[in-house]
Amino acid sequence: MAVDVALKEAHSALIKQFQSAGTKENDEKALKNVEAELANLKVLLTTHDLLYPQAIDAAANIDALVLARDVLEIGALWSIRMKDMDKFDRYWSQLKPFYLDLADVLPRSSNYEPIVGLSLLRDLAANSIASFHIALESLPMELVRDSPYIQHPVLLERWLMEGSYSNVWRERDNVPLDEYRFFVDILMVTIRHEIASCEERAYDTLPLNDVATLLFFDALPEVLEFAKERGWHVNPTNQTVEFRNKNFDGTADSEEKIPMRSTITTNLHFAKELESIV
Repeated sequence: MAVDVALKEAHSALIKQFQSAGTKENDEKALKNVEAELANLKVLLTTHDLLYPQAIDAAANIDALVLARDVLEIGALWSIRMKDMDKFDRYWSQLKPFYLDLADVLPRSSNYEPIVGLSLLRDLAANSIASFHIALESLPMELVRDSPYIQHPVLLERWLMEGSYSNVWRERDNVPLDEYRFFVDILMVTIRHEIASCEERAYDTLPLNDVATLLFFDALPEVLEFAKERGWHVNPTNQTVEFRNKNFDGTADSEEKIPMRSTITTNLHFAKELESIV
């Protein structure tokens, strides 16, 4: 099937708008123009039954399916520039049939590796480690080994499992694609809350500077905002952070005190009974 003229023209307009938006940082108007073009194209693709490639003869419609895949790939990248994770999830779900079911029919897309890598980062950012490994195991070994787009999330996951959070922090700017920064930033938020949970259990108080260092914050206002979010008390006089779940005796607020006297009495009773049986 030859690609419809209207579809071709709309596709060309989308590419032009997307490239334009890519050169204008935080240009909301340009990104909105991309959104309008995407909406128009998805209607056209639905009209031609191209959003569901399993429903048509793929071998006879390669050009049209390549165009449809390209539209969805632009949509996935656009959704990250819009910082909309839900939209990225939807575009990724629509792309899977093109990447999996039609891998032997369609030529490999230049966006394939970057977007697969983004989907892996998405799992890490959501702390969905099981989903990450399931997705990783479905990929060809040589792709995992050789692609910088796949190796980036693989390396981050390895450091997460090792608890080498400082390595993740240092790697945040060393991304193979600008869109990766969005999920890496979300991953750092997840890491900070993991570290914060450990701090709450391990310490009554900590110096404010130590908290900032442990949580990879560069500025005091960031620490104060995070402390407010966690419900910590910041003592401005001695520059310390007092964790909410600690009392002066070192026990947690929600911790139930063990009735030691009755527990000891019960255990002694059991010991005597056991001795009499033996």
